[in-house]
Amino acid sequence: MSAQPPLVERKQRQARERIVRAAEELFHEHGFDAVSVSDIAERAEVGRTTFFRHFGNKQEVAFSREQELLDSLTHADLGDTSRRTGTVREALAQLQPIVLNLCARIATDSESYVRHFELIERNPELQAREAIKTQQAANLFSALLTRQGYEQAVATLSGQVALACYQSARRLSGDPRTLVDDARQAFDRLLEEGKHQR
Repeated sequence: MSAQPPLVERKQRQARERIVRAAEELFHEHGFDAVSVSDIAERAEVGRTTFFRHFGNKQEVAFSREQELLDSLTHADLGDTSRRTGTVREALAQLQPIVLNLCARIATDSESYVRHFELIERNPELQAREAIKTQQAANLFSALLTRQGYEQAVATLSGQVALACYQSARRLSGDPRTLVDDARQAFDRLLEEGKHQR
């Protein structure tokens, strides 16, 4: 039986999750601009001090799920790369399962997924923040490849292309149920074309 985290840590996680859920509900009900930090804290039944212990502002709450995914990339593993050739095609093939795993995690709660992107579409401020977050993902993909010994140019290009596969999948249908398959098809199309161009 695995040991549970200490009580204080569990309570902090629970408070954070209540804040995130409350924000998601309020943003859906009233829109991003009409909701204040005080509104979120009240709905989550926490004080403003507790809110700011977890988040710097309401933008951070809106992107908390994405930030958790980005944080998980710092611990991602490409597996055995001892026989790699160092090409962009190979780097993309190694990033593909990581991106597909992220897509699967993003789409776990399909209702929340749809609401989140609807919220972003209605708010230029959040669109700007999303652009920053997605670029962070590309940078983390590139850093992962660099740590595995890929040349910087290959790692940078591959990170950007892997991100493009995700973004094209999201824009093709906007349906979380097909996000993984759409992203896989984007990668497969690129990898197949790369094979013919060798």
